[in-house]
Amino acid sequence: MADMASARGSDGVAFLVSAGIMYEIIAAACSSPQTMEINASARAGTLMKWVNIGVAQGALFIVIAAWIDRRHRNAILAGGATAGVLMYMQYTHAKRAGLSNGGPPTESYGGGAGSPSKAPWAKG
Repeated sequence: MADMASARGSDGVAFLVSAGIMYEIIAAACSSPQTMEINASARAGTLMKWVNIGVAQGALFIVIAAWIDRRHRNAILAGGATAGVLMYMQYTHAKRAGLSNGGPPTESYGGGAGSPSKAPWAKG
């Protein structure tokens, strides 16, 4: 009976680790849902490209972990899928909200569509 309790506890840890790595990988590839919403009018396409790349990278890590740790496969897949879906929903909501509500962006662009303006400290 003690072995069953131990196995359930391990599944919880595997779920949390799997969810955490998905969040970490997406965050590493992107800014944040807040940045997406604030700057959607200028950068929605490129931000969503990196969200998609982050989800793909996260999914790869989750699948590899599930393949390696067959004992905790279900928890690993559940954690990764839950985090991936939730983060993707946050970014798509932020994109929609930013495109529909506008608001002042945190970045300025000049010199043509999509060209970032030079930073104040940049020379030339």
